[in-house]
Amino acid sequence: MSSSKSPSRRHFTGLALSALGMAVLLGGCQIRPLYGSLGSSADPGSDVANELAAISLDSIGGISRRPAARELYNELTFKLQRGTSPAGEKYRLRVQANISTAAVSVQQFSDVPASYTMTMNAHFILTDIATDKALLTGKSFSTAAFDFSNQRFANERASRDAEERVARAVAQDIHARLAGYFAQNR
Repeated sequence: MSSSKSPSRRHFTGLALSALGMAVLLGGCQIRPLYGSLGSSADPGSDVANELAAISLDSIGGISRRPAARELYNELTFKLQRGTSPAGEKYRLRVQANISTAAVSVQQFSDVPASYTMTMNAHFILTDIATDKALLTGKSFSTAAFDFSNQRFANERASRDAEERVARAVAQDIHARLAGYFAQNR
């Protein structure tokens, strides 16, 4: 009638087997810092931050006369170089972007738009300067909404703020993709 193992002993054995199973499953996983170095002194320039700092950013194409172009360029420059001066340029980043605005809602009696959405689409290409070979290509987009009122200055400011928000979001996305590329290929 009684088993050789007590309920608490069976519970402990089950937990131990579960822990062992998890250890086996997770044994192949690697966790490593995205921006840190791996600690190898053989290749000190292999960390992601140094690779990002070695990117030369061309001027933003497609929207060069808009404030969003300046914001996108400045955000990417800051995120890539992080206030350091690059030791040498190894890569070139070209970004082509466009911005579109669409009315989302219309005021009921006046047929005037009440709010807009602004969308920035950007295509980017990372190339190796030495070989002129494309290493990474991608697309990024962001959308921001802003309200329209009967005040001219408020409308202009809201539109400009939306441009800056979409530019910052696109810069963040491009930066994350570049960092992921260098982390994966080091």
